[in-house]
Amino acid sequence: MTVVTVVADWAGGILLLGGALLSLVAGIGLVRFPDTLDRMHAATKPQVLGVLLLLGGLALRLRTGSDLGMLALVAIFQLSTAPVAAQMIGRAAYRSGRVDRSLLDVDELAGH
Repeated sequence: MTVVTVVADWAGGILLLGGALLSLVAGIGLVRFPDTLDRMHAATKPQVLGVLLLLGGLALRLRTGSDLGMLALVAIFQLSTAPVAAQMIGRAAYRSGRVDRSLLDVDELAGH
């Protein structure tokens, strides 16, 4: 094993741990936060970063072309679907009256 391989393995392990911790924090936030918008934030922000850190750690550990291509596809799909899903959840919660409008600083949907 070369020094580069050892450093890549250690960096990959650190990224895997960081991603797992962020995903754990996102899960705890989903359970603990009281409001729909707070839960939506916990479901998207730390979870997406956690998945990207996990994918980066896997990329450093696997190092083959086909694996890196698959990890890149997963990252692209994660980055493109999580914000859209959060937007749709927030809009559905707003329209169904599950959002406390007194907590909103700016209500851009009030006229619609």
